[in-house]
Amino acid sequence: MSISLLASYIFLGLTLAAPIGPVNSARLVKGIKNGFWHAWIVGTGSMIADAIFMFLIYLGLVNFLDMPIIQIFFWLFGGFVLIYSGMEGIIKANSIQLASSRGRESLFKCFLTGFILSISSPLSILFWIGIYGSVLAKTASNYGHADLLIYSSMIFLGLAVWDVIIAAITTGFRRFLTYNSLKTISVFSGMSLIGFGLYFGYQCIKALI
Repeated sequence: MSISLLASYIFLGLTLAAPIGPVNSARLVKGIKNGFWHAWIVGTGSMIADAIFMFLIYLGLVNFLDMPIIQIFFWLFGGFVLIYSGMEGIIKANSIQLASSRGRESLFKCFLTGFILSISSPLSILFWIGIYGSVLAKTASNYGHADLLIYSSMIFLGLAVWDVIIAAITTGFRRFLTYNSLKTISVFSGMSLIGFGLYFGYQCIKALI
């Protein structure tokens, strides 16, 4: 087991966490509005959901997640959560105050935001089944089953590193923001979440038809 191989799995975790989606969008806004710990805890909630998906796939429970009725439920529930979160962000954009916004939202609420957005997202489920499932298969065939847990831990470490990086970036951005720019970011993020939610709803309708 080489250091370069372990590093490659950490980098894989970084690249898996980096694409812009509902969780990263929410993480950016929470961090810019409230600071480092709020952005970090959103990512932590998302990582707990990712760990659940990884564990289910590791145990071979993928077929359960492939059931049509389960997928329809996740499309419907995920769409509702995203649209609700997006509308809440837009509605509350006018009430943002840079000077006193830190601490306005509880860390627990931010944790739940990250967890629910991730655990209810069908894209997350399909993503982890496709990516992590294939990584497990490749790792098992190349290196055996004994090291699967170690390599999986390196992927999770990459997710954690990304969480710290994005939280630090949002904290740095916060120093240069005005009220109007923060309001614009909140509205844009809310529209992004609503867009994802409508897409999930469309997929739910397609699955039902």
